[in-house]
This record gives sequence, structure tokens and C-alpha cells, in this order.
Amino acid sequence: MSYKVLYLMEYPIDLPGGAQMSTQTLCGGLIGTEFEPVVACPALLHMHKEELPFRVVEFSSDENREDKRGKRIKNFIRRIGSFRRAIKAEKPDMIHIQMSESLITFGFLRCLGMFARIPFVYTDRSLYFGYRIHSITCIKAVLRHAARMICTTQFNKELWLENSHFDKIDVISNTISTAFSAYDADRRKQLREEAGLEESDFVIGFAGRISEEKDWPFVKELVESFCERDIRFKIALVISVYEEQDLAIVADLKNSISSMIGEENLIYMQDLSQAEIADYYYLVDVFVMSSMFESFGKAAVEAMSRRCAIVSTSVGGLTEVVHKKDNLYTKEKYYQCADRIEKLYHDKAELEFDKDYFYQRYQDHYTRDICLQKHVRLYKEVLL
Repeated sequence: MSYKVLYLMEYPIDLPGGAQMSTQTLCGGLIGTEFEPVVACPALLHMHKEELPFRVVEFSSDENREDKRGKRIKNFIRRIGSFRRAIKAEKPDMIHIQMSESLITFGFLRCLGMFARIPFVYTDRSLYFGYRIHSITCIKAVLRHAARMICTTQFNKELWLENSHFDKIDVISNTISTAFSAYDADRRKQLREEAGLEESDFVIGFAGRISEEKDWPFVKELVESFCERDIRFKIALVISVYEEQDLAIVADLKNSISSMIGEENLIYMQDLSQAEIADYYYLVDVFVMSSMFESFGKAAVEAMSRRCAIVSTSVGGLTEVVHKKDNLYTKEKYYQCADRIEKLYHDKAELEFDKDYFYQRYQDHYTRDICLQKHVRLYKEVLL
């Protein structure tokens, strides 16, 4: 017997980002199991839904970061209707909600008594204290009806247990694409040669989408601090953009970094597929996380899979994911980041130790198969 699981999302599933890419990987992994995945999301950006191994139900949507309240409300109302139509048409055995706005949207329907017989699971990809008061109030109201909640770190689970009455919580990390499954040393050599890199070149990586939480202006301060150290380095930068306002931020960041290190020392790429970004990490020796807020840190785990050393801000779930104290720093003491990178630049044995350490951490905790097995077990507990 098979069971249909409907995933509800407020962003296109092909938009690079933790929730979208994790859901895409999870759904692909469920093919051939007793669970049939179907995704309801805004119209895809770069792909055709036929290219995906699971069904996608597209709906119309405006940008979610609209400045005007009226447009945000209009988009919310449209999404309520889209979710209602998708659920009525698909008749799922279970609903899995991947984002907070989607939970609130579905909650509007559920709190009115609709779809009460369909159990639902919510993955909280933020942190308990990362929500505004009105959002956390709505989330708690909807969770009263939830079968389970998934947190991506034990850190966030503890926050929920301390600050709410909801205790049906499992910990499952963001699901990493199969593009990151196998490390290939020859692939690293090939890609670095194609990028014009010598084996001796020391490459520092930054990657992520444009968002306030990623703190891209802070990256400029970090690069400036690197320039003040006894380090010869290149920067490999990957950014994902979704909305038109992102382009000005990208242009400013590229120009600022180029002016500090020279245009010839900046490798820039944009809007990469999962396979392309898996290749990108092969170029990198030390991957730096600059986030001021991070519930998990999927980019850090992706970099681990390619034997990158990780140096990260000690915020939210990143502290748990990175785990190694020597490689954590705070924004107030950002010089600690430059200290660690300078150490890794001059001490090749230490650099190799870090690369091995983080690769093993990925293998032990964050592979696609580990996350998939945990989801299947949870689904069976809910439905069987």
C-alpha cells in the first residue's frame, strides 16, 4: 500500500535554499518507497516540472518580500486558495509543511476546521526565538493540531521544549542532495585546474542566497581583515538571487571584494544547480559562514562533504553543526575568524586535519540516506 504525502511551500522548489533543496532531495529519495511525494509550490524558476522525478503542483504567487503590506496580504490570500485547491485535488494521506509562512497559510484553513482528518507534520527550519511575536503566536496555534514537528538541530528542539507546550518533536537535519554523496579527489584537481588554480592556491569560499540573515555586508569586513594578515588568498563566491532587489546587493559585494583583493583573485558564480554547487566546493580550502542568524547551516554541511575546513560564526544551530570550538567565532570578535584562517594557511597539517575532521562529521551525521531513513520512520509512526 502506498501513501501520498503533499508538501506545501511558499517558494519554488527549484530556488536554491535550505528548505527547497532539502525538500527536493527528500522527495527524490522517497521515489520507490511506500510514500508518494507531491509538491505544491509557486511556479518553478529554472526547471520544468517534468524534469523532476516527483509531481509538482504549481500555483501563481507574487514575491514574498514585498515592501507594501497590501501586496503581502494579497499574496497570503492567494496562497490560502492555492493550498486549498491543491489539497482538495490531491487528497493526500499526510501533509508535510516545509516553511513557517506555509504553516500559517495552512493553519488558516485547519483552524477553520478544514482537512481535519489529514495528519500534518511541520519542519521548523528557523529557531524558536527567530520569529516575530505575531508569527510565533500563529505557529503555536496551528501546532495544536500537528501530528509532529521536526527541528533541524537538537538546539532548536530544546528551545521549543523550554518555551512551548508542544513536545512531539523529532530532530532531523536538512537533507543534503545526492550531488554531494561521493567525494572525488581527482574531480577536485580537475576543477581547480579548469578554474586556473594551482594546487598551492589558498581559496576561501562564501556561498548563500541574498537574505538579511546571511549578513553579506559583514563579508566585506571579513575580507578586509584577511587582507591585513599574512595570507595570500583567492575568494570563491557563489550567490543565489530570487528578487530584483538582490541584484544591487550582489553588484556592491563583488565590487567591494574585487577592489580589496583584485578582480583576478575573485571567482564569482551565481544561481548554481545542486550539481554545480557541489563542484564549486571542490575549489575551496576553507569555507566561511558569516551568518548573524542560522537555524542549521546547510551550506556548511555541503562544504564538509567536499573536505573543506569550516570556519563559522557561533550562532543558532551552526554551533551544533560545526561543533569544533577552534573554528567558531563571534561577530564581536571577528578577528578570531582571521586568526583561524591564518593558522590554517600556514599550518598545512592543521588544514588537512580540519578537512578530514569535517568530512568525517558529514559522513557520521548528515548524509542523504541518514536523513531519509529518519523521515521514513517518522512517516510510518504518524500513518501506521
